[in-house]
Amino acid sequence: MKQIGIMSDTHSFLNPALKDFFKDCDEIWHAGDWGDIKVLKALENWKPLRGVYGNIDAQEIRQVFPEVNYFTIEDLQVCMIHIGGYPQHYAPHFKKIMYQKPIDLMVCGHSHILRVMRDIQFGWMHINPGACGNHGFQKVNTAVRLKIEGKRLFDLEVWEQKRD
Repeated sequence: MKQIGIMSDTHSFLNPALKDFFKDCDEIWHAGDWGDIKVLKALENWKPLRGVYGNIDAQEIRQVFPEVNYFTIEDLQVCMIHIGGYPQHYAPHFKKIMYQKPIDLMVCGHSHILRVMRDIQFGWMHINPGACGNHGFQKVNTAVRLKIEGKRLFDLEVWEQKRD
């Protein structure tokens, strides 16, 4: 069993409150728009880290993380991409790649809107953790924590904090 913290759209700000929310996590996943490389360095010095680059990320982050990250954790096939859309409204680029490998869990960012939903058509779970930085239209910052065992996702919790 693994406990995972999922975040996105930090836009150069790493909220200290996330450290408490993610303290028991085995890994942190970041779905892009890191902003400053310092966010990446702080997270990778704290926990094992997986991620993708986002549309605002500079070359130094693009050299560390891919645009699309396919990986297996436990028995779960994960596809992470920054601009992915959501069920019935997938982004054109994701539509081109979504058939390349099996997917059980699709993780994306970009919209700054928290969404957790099953894609009935394709059978995978979709998670967008929203945004947890201080840049963007969102009034509440969000992130997600969950557990994975085999192919099972469970104990999903949402962190929320009003923005100043």
